[in-house]
Amino acid sequence: MNPRKKVDLKLIIIGALGVGKTSLLHQYVHKTFYEDYQTTLGASILSKIIVLDDTTLKLQIWDTGGQERFRSMVSTFYKGSDGCILAFDVTDLESFEALDTWRGDVLAKTIPMEQSYPMVVLGNKIDLADRQVPQEVARGWCKEKDIPYFEVSAKNDINVVQAFEMLASRALSRYQSILENYLTDSIKLSPEDQSQSRCC
Repeated sequence: MNPRKKVDLKLIIIGALGVGKTSLLHQYVHKTFYEDYQTTLGASILSKIIVLDDTTLKLQIWDTGGQERFRSMVSTFYKGSDGCILAFDVTDLESFEALDTWRGDVLAKTIPMEQSYPMVVLGNKIDLADRQVPQEVARGWCKEKDIPYFEVSAKNDINVVQAFEMLASRALSRYQSILENYLTDSIKLSPEDQSQSRCC
């Protein structure tokens, strides 16, 4: 791909209330961490431009509210997304157990394609001592579903960039594959069945 050409990708970050979605996003985009964030109502959007595989990517990252009462509204933001971060808090077992529901919501709302929908799972708050979700359990869940897993800390900036860029890379590959298939399917220079004879 031409490095001067920009590709716009819409990524979403979802998960239960309080797992640190906003913190992760601000750490990735602005390299900042604050102890207190207000609860995200609906969604907020941050953008970041990166260069990956000689392609300039404009990432539009949607930070979604994790409260149950916003679940139906938040799911409308999944439409047209190119990839998803599923986040949970390693000190909160319920947030991990909710991953199945969040993943199911996303897969139900995204248009099925031949290419699998890119996702990564982030186990956040590894800087805290009172861990409830063992690393092996999280890795096992992700391996079973063939989703990359990252242990991260938004506070200490551990693995945050790597996780977002892994998702961006997978989303770009899917985008290029869909584009290639679309162009291949739409350019037909000869009729498929030439054996038909014309009659007057």
